[in-house]
Amino acid sequence: MAAPITTIKKQQLTEEQLKEEKLDNLKQLLSENEEMVNQVFSIMAELNDIGALEAATKLLEAKEDVAHIALGQLTRKPVTNLINNLMGAAGALTELNPETTTKLIESLNSGLDEANKAVEADEKVSTFKLLKMLKDPDVNRAMSFGVHFLKGLGKGLK
Repeated sequence: MAAPITTIKKQQLTEEQLKEEKLDNLKQLLSENEEMVNQVFSIMAELNDIGALEAATKLLEAKEDVAHIALGQLTRKPVTNLINNLMGAAGALTELNPETTTKLIESLNSGLDEANKAVEADEKVSTFKLLKMLKDPDVNRAMSFGVHFLKGLGKGLK
């Protein structure tokens, strides 16, 4: 009977064997993805032709200067105001009801269409015609919306 195995010896590869194995893996990967590799080289050639690779290289070489300039530009008062305003507007937009916003935008578009028609027709609005328009349910609805909007706006400004 054979003696039991008590230790397992792992085969240690030499540095040369590791390099050879990596090279074989790379060759296999390249041969399996030849079309993709050709496309990458084609893209790189195009980028080199237009000078984009050189520009990227110079940009990377000057990364500290570029970062300093970019940081200086981002910390300017107008830019920080813009960022703060965008964040505030985004916060306000998240609180709005999407259906209400859609209806409001559709109403604005409809109002703009009506206004453009009136401008093209070169209509004159007399005081009497204005008073008559207030009886129109659509005009009355818009006026009511506007007055209540202004009331809510005023409450919010307290």
